[in-house]
Amino acid sequence: MSLTCGIDIGGTKIAGGVVDEHGTVIEELRVESPATDVAAIEDAVTGLVKDLGSRHDLSAVGVGAAGYIDRDRSKIFFAPNIAWRDVALRAELEERVGLPFVIENDANAAAWGEFRFGAGLDTDDLLMLTLGTGVGGGLVLDGSLYRGGFGVGAEIGHLRVVPDGLPCGCGNRGCLEQYASGSALVRETRAAVRRDPARAAALLELAGGDAAAIDGPLVTRAAQAGDDLARARLAEVGRWLGEGIASLAAVLDPAVVVIGGGVSEAGDLVLDPAREAFDAHLPGRGFRPSLTIRRAELGNRAGMIGAADLARR
Repeated sequence: MSLTCGIDIGGTKIAGGVVDEHGTVIEELRVESPATDVAAIEDAVTGLVKDLGSRHDLSAVGVGAAGYIDRDRSKIFFAPNIAWRDVALRAELEERVGLPFVIENDANAAAWGEFRFGAGLDTDDLLMLTLGTGVGGGLVLDGSLYRGGFGVGAEIGHLRVVPDGLPCGCGNRGCLEQYASGSALVRETRAAVRRDPARAAALLELAGGDAAAIDGPLVTRAAQAGDDLARARLAEVGRWLGEGIASLAAVLDPAVVVIGGGVSEAGDLVLDPAREAFDAHLPGRGFRPSLTIRRAELGNRAGMIGAADLARR
């Protein structure tokens, strides 16, 4: 049995898992992610791999990390939400651990995981959007992961959707992730609660009376329980998402769009508004084949499983 390790570095947690060639996770560990401390992130990854490697015969390690990764999958140029600037991560980790490493964009890794083992098994052309701290994008075309001419393709969260809109960590304004991410959901929900606390009574009760304690899972729970304000905020995220997918479909023509990340836990509360907005804004609608928008099947393991599989290639 061939075993590799997949690491998924998120904005708040780092997940590491031992994965076989069928995408089955044999063992998994998670630790807190010190996103502002590069050395601490590298220490955490090293510790996870060594811990898992002490119990399993690992052949290679794949790391999914947010940001712009160079074409040979060794260096992180820049990450908007994590403190990486021109970091030769592969060389540093290989020296520490003594195993071959592959560094991949986290959304690319998640897209590959869903393509190989999850919601994209029935297609060769898949677009994945991960809705978490930001909006990640991964693209599989004709059965191959698309990275672009310089390795930094499919950064869909930084598609500009509002001219002179909200500032983004990438240095631009009006990027999609400022309107369709988990961070955007939380920001706008907290603002709505402060504007109209009477309407937000149920949400505030769940949050212990503190609007600052509202997070994405809490909004989802409230919406699933029927809270009108929480449902409205999820629907707004879905509408931005659907409009963005319609524009992307005009260029990329994927057969399937897979939605992952924490916001996807809301299911059809966010996906149905996305489908409606997509149908309303698709160029040539009614006269061209359409695509399918699906929820990811691998959950928060998609990036880890995809990274582990890419380490074999």
